[in-house]
Amino acid sequence: MTKKLYFSIACLTLLLFGLFGCMSSMSTGSSEAKTTATGSAGGATSQNANAGLEMCSQSLGTLAIFEDQSESWYQYLTQDLRLPSTVPVLRLLAQQSNCFVVVERGKAFKQMLQERELAQSGEMRTGSNFGKGQMVAADYTVTPSITFSSSDTGGAGVAIGALFGSVAGSAAGGLKTSDASTLLTLIENRSGVQLAAAEGSARNTDYNLLGGIFGSHAGGSVGAYSKTPEGKVIVAAFTDSMNNLIKAVKSYKAQSVSGGLGAGGNLGVQGGQQAMAAGNVYQGVMIERTFNTATQQYDYSVVTQDRAKTFTFSSPRKIPYKNDLIQFSAPNDRIDEGSIKLIERQYVQKYWQ
Repeated sequence: MTKKLYFSIACLTLLLFGLFGCMSSMSTGSSEAKTTATGSAGGATSQNANAGLEMCSQSLGTLAIFEDQSESWYQYLTQDLRLPSTVPVLRLLAQQSNCFVVVERGKAFKQMLQERELAQSGEMRTGSNFGKGQMVAADYTVTPSITFSSSDTGGAGVAIGALFGSVAGSAAGGLKTSDASTLLTLIENRSGVQLAAAEGSARNTDYNLLGGIFGSHAGGSVGAYSKTPEGKVIVAAFTDSMNNLIKAVKSYKAQSVSGGLGAGGNLGVQGGQQAMAAGNVYQGVMIERTFNTATQQYDYSVVTQDRAKTFTFSSPRKIPYKNDLIQFSAPNDRIDEGSIKLIERQYVQKYWQ
């Protein structure tokens, strides 16, 4: 190698260090943000948590995390990238945020059940206090997924190589950009309704300077020094997802459907209402409920939801659904009092005024 070539390499090295540096740069939602899952959590307190992590002044409920290991993204994560489960990272972020109280529903849950089996067998000491009714219900379930993850190592090498020659192109070949996009969905366990969903993303850029320039001449694998695990960018993307999810639930407003959730919806199917009526099952609003002193009974008037039909009946019982949407059966056009079921409170005030 000539002195001229050594001099060119030295100049190029200084130039590229000035342009890119030798450290990694990490970004999530913002190009200046550097988000990773760090520190610890104990109860409502956390130590050394990421300064960019969204926080709640009080918890919104209990949370379980379900990771679908049959999904293709999980196979890619564990087999191709050889990375572990995402659950521990998400549990740490959730607890540090103080937005959720995390409950165990993963592998350790089997150990919890085993301890209870031991208690029931009589093998545990007296006073172990493993009686029934102590386990906490999970109000919500969070489900993670990785929607996109890739590495790009060639673009910069081609561009710089075209400008400065093959040596520079080899150096720029060490410029590695990894992208990851992740998704978190939050489900309410009692109703099965999805409350929120949040995407997150991150980019990690590593510059493998020395390995690119001297790899074939120095005989060493110096490039391993600047390698960054693929997991680093995925953790950053999940941190961004968690931040976006917390922002969504902190400003949460429940969706409402005219007629009530799961009561048929407003996108009607031809013949659907007729089929319900044919089965003598209706939805309607109890618009009147007055007490008749002469008969010592309550007189009721119920109008169907489409306002096409009115039913009247009397009962000694005070039914607490005035101005509410109810479902009922009416064989022979007479309301079966025992079939009345509440669908939605204050229906008149919400939709008929």
